[in-house]
Amino acid sequence: MKRYVVWGLLWLMGAGCTADREQPLATLVDRALAHAERQSLVLARKYTDREGRLPRTWEKGEDVSSDSRWWCSGFFPGTLWYLYENSRHDEVLEYARMYTARVEREKFTTDNHDVGFMLYCSFGNGLRLTGDSTYREVLLTGARSLATRFRPEVGVIRSWDHSREKWQYPVIIDNMMNLELLMWAAANSGDTTLRRIACSHADKTMEHHFRPDYSSWHVVSYDTLSGCPHVKQTHQGYSDGSAWSRGQTWGLYGYTAMYRWTGDDRYLQQARHIARFLLNHPNMPGDGVPYWDFDVPATPSTPRDASAAAVMASALLELSGFTQGAEAQGYRDFAIRQIRTLASPEYTAEEGENGGFILKHSTGAYPFASEVDVPLTYADYYYVEALVRLKRMLQS
Repeated sequence: MKRYVVWGLLWLMGAGCTADREQPLATLVDRALAHAERQSLVLARKYTDREGRLPRTWEKGEDVSSDSRWWCSGFFPGTLWYLYENSRHDEVLEYARMYTARVEREKFTTDNHDVGFMLYCSFGNGLRLTGDSTYREVLLTGARSLATRFRPEVGVIRSWDHSREKWQYPVIIDNMMNLELLMWAAANSGDTTLRRIACSHADKTMEHHFRPDYSSWHVVSYDTLSGCPHVKQTHQGYSDGSAWSRGQTWGLYGYTAMYRWTGDDRYLQQARHIARFLLNHPNMPGDGVPYWDFDVPATPSTPRDASAAAVMASALLELSGFTQGAEAQGYRDFAIRQIRTLASPEYTAEEGENGGFILKHSTGAYPFASEVDVPLTYADYYYVEALVRLKRMLQS
């Protein structure tokens, strides 16, 4: 791919301080990755002696951690793997292995759908970069554990087991992100059942999760007898009919990845439709960092969600490689706008600050007053992934 950067256009599109807008993109990416590595090493060193713990966020001046059971446990080791891919520094590799090992027991998890987040981001990147055969076993075992949550009569993977008084068989849009683990496992084991499960889930989610404008419900619960939806609502969004920002980006990323794995044009078209919804939304801020929900009344104090911007930027960069011409350029340009914004002082923490996390201003679950305007480990993961993807594109 030829270099596609036009500096004048990028200056007009850029966000953050003037210096960031004028900085050549390749330089910005290199500096952002170097800063991300320094920050992540702050976190890695801090948690070295906290056996079994992984960073989650930093709130009110205090570390908030989790064990491997928390759905975010795979993101910090995954961030370290991407940073090692970029720098090949031995210290980063050592920590990547250490924190990845802390997640291994989740290969036996069958009581939630987040096994893909936990294992594919950590062990998946580790296997890709090292070829360690023990990582392969973890991923295959984890995929089979995830597959136990699929019921053929419903056709989708169950997300949650709680709140049975209102949901019979709840599926959240986030679950699209866990299908990569199944697709990888099918391709690397010959177990075609895993691929059928992933495709069935993607197909039924496409049928029932999306509205005519290609915005997505957060939660769809299915009747276990008919296999049809009986409830469509939100859990983390502004209202049942609203477009919860991170949920929209989960869908964009998930269908882009499913196209990569299958070559099925239906998944590509779905990703393109979602991308158009996001890029053309009247409530998308000019800097490309969404408010926590697209339908929330926007004021200067309305929280943004840097994690949604990071997921979206990474997905758009990949989607640009599956499209052509002005459409592909538009996806790249918008992703670059988001990356420039996230790399600016407004969103990137000073070295050693922010508890060691890279990005500021993410929103976890606003309706529950949980993790509002804080750093989040998955925001850092998808931001670093986007930087690595962009660097590859610039070098090709």
